[in-house]
Amino acid sequence: MGSEEYFIVKRDALPEVLLKVVEVKHMLACDESLTVREAADRVGLSRSSFYKYKDDVLPFHENTRGKTLNVMLQVDDKQGILSSILQKIAGCNANILTIQQSIPTGGVASVALGMEIRPETASTEVLLSELRSLKGVHYLKILGSE
Repeated sequence: MGSEEYFIVKRDALPEVLLKVVEVKHMLACDESLTVREAADRVGLSRSSFYKYKDDVLPFHENTRGKTLNVMLQVDDKQGILSSILQKIAGCNANILTIQQSIPTGGVASVALGMEIRPETASTEVLLSELRSLKGVHYLKILGSE
């Protein structure tokens, strides 16, 4: 087997140590003041295990780094929602390429975003989680990535 061979494995099939590595990576991406030691301690993982697997364990969507990610969101038609979405994307170091917004109907608008996911961007998994958690965002779907 080559060292660059990849597999998609269901979360339930992964050993706990690998899931903890992903959790530590997520924590570090979300809080830049957190050290590896602090994040590893919080999830009950040794630093040596983190460093052993950190470059080999990636959430599924993390493979889109360096590419374009297109998403569709349904959001409340309220002042400031689009601004908070754009601020969250900027905070994760992604770059907006396109924005298309529908005329709101029934108090809800659809927004299609094209983003460049660069090496310095937080993991795509973190970015999508951050967007889904925003107040006023009801739905997020990945339309594709290149």
